[in-house]
Amino acid sequence: MKKYPIILAVLLFAACPGDNVAEEYKLPEPLQTNRSIEECLAGRRSIRSFTSDTLTTGQIATLLWAAQGITDTARGLRTAPSAGATYPLEAYLVTHQGIFLYHPAAHKITLIKKGDKRVELTVACLGQVWVGSAPVSIVLCAVPERTSRRYGERAMRYIWLEAGHAAQNILLEAVALDLGGVPIGAFSDDAVSKLLDLDKAEDKTIPLYVLPVGIPKR
Repeated sequence: MKKYPIILAVLLFAACPGDNVAEEYKLPEPLQTNRSIEECLAGRRSIRSFTSDTLTTGQIATLLWAAQGITDTARGLRTAPSAGATYPLEAYLVTHQGIFLYHPAAHKITLIKKGDKRVELTVACLGQVWVGSAPVSIVLCAVPERTSRRYGERAMRYIWLEAGHAAQNILLEAVALDLGGVPIGAFSDDAVSKLLDLDKAEDKTIPLYVLPVGIPKR
């Protein structure tokens, strides 16, 4: 794949130094790599030790696209399969600048909460320190009603399966980008919900998965 030196890369929030964080960021198109799916599958490992380097705009955009990006604009289909195309998942991005929500159709993120909340996310994840040391974490959440109104009691089964598909997409994309990640399911639902302001969401939203991603420390 192409190399993007950190010192030359345009960082996601470079235009907003200090406490000045924009309410919305339009993301660039996903990066193209030359890594085969077989190579990425063979190289996928749970990485819990990261360098202090931040990720580039392109890397973040590509990870979010891998999780829930649109692959068919005419029908709104996404990278991960969804039961009945009900798409209950919501992807939140946690960085040193704040917490953001990804909007697949517009391929953009909007600010939910300003400030570095990675320590709070670490506490919510029962003290798993790699959550705080990773430059970004993607938190997969779901709005169950989107799926339950069609599938009733089986909805949560489908939602958990979909979260697994999206998480694997993120982890494989991380390998393709020379990054690493680790899937985390051990966390306080209430603490993560409070941190992401899920209780303020228009529809009932629940946290499902936390995925810290960064540059592996060799």
